[in-house]
Formats: sequence, structure tokens, C-alpha cells
Amino acid sequence: MTSHHETESARPTSLVSGLRNMDPEQRLKAIAETAALDSSSHTALAGQGALPTHVANGMIENVIGTFELPLGVATNFIVNQREYLIPMAVEEPSVVAAASYMAKLARAGGGFTASSTRPIMRAQIQIIGLTDPYAARARLLANRDELIAMANSRDTVLINLGGGCCDIDIEIFDDSPIGPMVVLHLLVDVRDAMGANTVNTMAEMLAPRIEEISGGTVRLRILSNLADRRLVTASVRLDTKTLDTKTLDGAVVAQGIVEACALAIVDPYRAATHNKGIMNGIDPVVVATGNDWRAVEAGAHAYAARSGRYSSLTRWEIASDGSLSGTLEMPMAVGIVGGATRTHPAAQAALKLMQIESAQELAEVIATVGLAQNMAALRALSTEGIQRGHMTLHARNIAITAGASGSDIERIAKAIVAAGDISVDKATQLLQGS
Repeated sequence: MTSHHETESARPTSLVSGLRNMDPEQRLKAIAETAALDSSSHTALAGQGALPTHVANGMIENVIGTFELPLGVATNFIVNQREYLIPMAVEEPSVVAAASYMAKLARAGGGFTASSTRPIMRAQIQIIGLTDPYAARARLLANRDELIAMANSRDTVLINLGGGCCDIDIEIFDDSPIGPMVVLHLLVDVRDAMGANTVNTMAEMLAPRIEEISGGTVRLRILSNLADRRLVTASVRLDTKTLDTKTLDGAVVAQGIVEACALAIVDPYRAATHNKGIMNGIDPVVVATGNDWRAVEAGAHAYAARSGRYSSLTRWEIASDGSLSGTLEMPMAVGIVGGATRTHPAAQAALKLMQIESAQELAEVIATVGLAQNMAALRALSTEGIQRGHMTLHARNIAITAGASGSDIERIAKAIVAAGDISVDKATQLLQGS
């Protein structure tokens, strides 16, 4: 695995105070100044006309406009000794605040550590109509070098960057609904791309030659979203005193986090919700950077079930010195070149905000946010319960639903929280009485 451990004093701090009390324009100004963003990135992150219709029309079919999500910035993150301000496009209250708060707690111990394997994607080439699948596999393996060279013959740019097809792998399925089949996997280092187009093109190109060698018929030739050769690991270690609350000792909170995770490890019903909470942190960064969040989701959940039973993507443990240790491992197929990352102005600005230099670095940062989000959820579940903090932040949505606008939004939100009745009825009653 590779990692980025160098300390860079020139990077801006991610510890930006007072954002909660600013309006959106003031927040953007503070973030842009902290990150030394240029005016075009500043404008793109504001979201006002960030994606012109003519650009959107070139991205997908039948365009009629654009669809916006709130864009927030998670603060306080240190990953591999580097400071990060992290953009998150998400509609759910408490996600950005929770990630930022956990990152602040983690700073005391030096922040998060992350590492990643080479960005290897795989394409699958399905071969059917074979009466001798094992012999066909042997014939294909005998021509391994030729197939790899052929796959690399077109993309000289990728080869010059140190990437390209590096190996093949072959699976045999003796019994399927259509009889025996052989599936050849192309393993491709896609460097800073997500890689779908690269591996799909290689698979299409090789299909005729694979038919000749195997004697079968090629049917599917497409990438797999289970990118289990493109893994990222994020970890954190906290002194339990960091987790002290007004009513609970930090060691008790830490033990509660470990016990909550234990249920997700053994029970798929809990694991589904547990992992959804992890993706609450991951998906918003994937979306903000113009990456394919459906591919990341598919890979995450498939990886969580790789043992044959769906389980937790994280592990929380008490280390020998009594500290709380958390680890997240999962596939992370994201890129910083090609696709929407290069055509969407706000996605480009998001990468500038984080000062991302490689796809592996982006993957490591994204996984760290997922781990922070998981820690926040388990900490809440182990202390006051998940609803208290979540509903307090949700109160503004309730106030807006009841018809509040302008300064009334915050006033009504605070009033229904204070009343202990975070409901549209209560908000409406308070609005009518004002």
C-alpha cells in the first residue's frame, strides 16, 4: 500500500472557527481565503450557475436543467499529517457537523492515517459455449503475454504514466444456468482515472482474439465494480479522555462504540444501517468531486459481503494501552481525470479546495470521512442516542416545512428544540403565534 506521510507546512489549516455563526456567503469567503482559492473556484463552489446548461447538455442525455444539493465543507481534518478542507454535497442534516466534530477530536492524536493499494481495476470477459473450459483456460494462460501486450497497444499515455494492463486472471464456473463458462479478468492499473472507459475499451478490443484462442463465444465484456484490488484503509486512534462527556467517562464511551460495532460485525440487519452511516460520509465527497457514487456504493456493499455474509466495513477495538482504535477498509474507485471531474466546474473547484494530487490521495481522504462519520454515529448511539443531535440539526428543515423564512427559520428551530417538540405542528403553532 502507498500513503502520503509528508508534513507540508504550506498547506492551509482545516481548523476554521466560527463557521456555524456565519451566513453562507461569509462561510464561502472564509473557506476560499483559507484555501487561497481563485475567483473561478470561488464562484463554482457558490453553486450559482456553477454548471451552465450547455455544459450539462454535453454530459448526459435529454437535459432540461440542473439539480442542486447543499454543498458544505467538513473542517478540522488531518490525514497523513496533511490538513484538508473537505467539500460534501448532501441533503441530510448532521452529516457535515458530525464528521467535522470527530475530525476535531482526532486532531489531538495527530488525526487520521490512510493508505491505499495500486489503482487496479478489472474488466470481465465472459466466454460461453465451451465443452472444454479447463483446457480453454490453459490455452488463454499460455497466451497471457500476448493478451496483455494487445490490451496495452492502444493506450500509450496510460503506459507512459506507469499504468496499463498488468495481469490476467481466469475463473471457471462449471455449473451455471447456461452451462460451463470461463471468465477472463483483465487487471489494469488506471493511474488517476476511475478507469471504467479504459478497462471497457481493452475488453472490447481483446474479445475477438479471446474467442479465437478459447474456441468459445464472448458475451459480456465490461468492468467489475467490485474493485477488490483497489483498496483503501483509513485508521484513527484516540485517547479515551478525548471522548469524555458531561455525564460519561471516555473509557465507557469507547467501550460502547466497540460493543455497537460488534453487533454490525455479526448481524446483517445492523450492518446494513452501520455501513449506510459510513456511506453518509463517503458519498457526499464522491458526489462533490464529480465521481461515480453508485460505483463506490456497489463496491462497498459487495466487499462487505465477500465472506458470504454481509458485515461491517469498520472495526473498532480497545488497544493494549486502553486507547480506542478504528479501522475502515473498502474498495474505492475514484478518479481526478476524465468524466465529470474534468467537465463539472464545481467538481474541479472541489479538488482544488482539497489540493488533491492523485486519485489514491482522494480515495484516502474519502475513506477517512467515512470512518469519521462511523465514529460519530457509534458515539451518539453509545451516549445520548442518535436522534437527539440529529433532530436538533433537523429542526431547521422542520421550520422551513412549516413556512418559516429568513430570520424566522433559526428562531423557530431553536424554539421547537427548547420545547422538546421538533414537529411541523409545533413549528406552525409558534409561527402563527408570532
